[in-house]
Amino acid sequence: MISALVLGLAVGIVLGVVGGGGSIVAVPALVYGVGMTPAAAIPTSLLVVGLSSLAALLPRIREGINWPLVLLVGAAGIPAAWAGAAVGRLLDPGVLMLAFAAIMVVAGIRMLTGTTETDGSCSTGPARAFRSCAPKAVGAGLLVGFLTGLLGVGGGFLITPALTILLGLRMKQAVGTSLAIIVVNSAAGFSAHAAGFTINWTTTLAFAVPAILGSVVAARLARRLKDKHIRVSFAVLIFAVAAWVTAGTVTA
Repeated sequence: MISALVLGLAVGIVLGVVGGGGSIVAVPALVYGVGMTPAAAIPTSLLVVGLSSLAALLPRIREGINWPLVLLVGAAGIPAAWAGAAVGRLLDPGVLMLAFAAIMVVAGIRMLTGTTETDGSCSTGPARAFRSCAPKAVGAGLLVGFLTGLLGVGGGFLITPALTILLGLRMKQAVGTSLAIIVVNSAAGFSAHAAGFTINWTTTLAFAVPAILGSVVAARLARRLKDKHIRVSFAVLIFAVAAWVTAGTVTA
């Protein structure tokens, strides 16, 4: 119970600050910290991260969320999440966790090396420019949605880099937009995994309540941070959790 409370708070803080990454903490935390099986940790993570992201989104609504991108990426991710969940049922849990770690390393490297500080055509550009970036937004939604269903992640650790690197959003706008997409993806992923799943409400609430509170407080404090600091912190977190997941999986 204490582990669930502490780790839930950590998940909420990460979500509130960087607009993603909560799931890459939540799934390993539930598996290695709380003792859940991957099959139970994935839907529990999606439920907790979805609710925490919704709470973290509310303080950011006035800061400029790119709702057209939320619609494009979110809509593309719903069927992809169902496909990912179907594939995930066929794979060994250890393979899934190692794939999880590999994807995290790639995302962390891209955040450190490929992010720009300038607004792109998908940010606030004219309708013609936005139409030109729509295929990239749909492609990002399909990839993130598939990984949401496959690995039980809300997708924020990939959505935030995708929004900044591929679609040209500034980091602070990308954070709010990412949170809105995570809510959609988490709902789709949870629905794909919900059949036959019984929620352990004691553990879930012990994990979810501090996560929601932490996300709200962290979202307000994150307004004082610079984009560069958020990106670097995000990348460091991703590398640390990737190492943790790899070590835990290999040891098991």
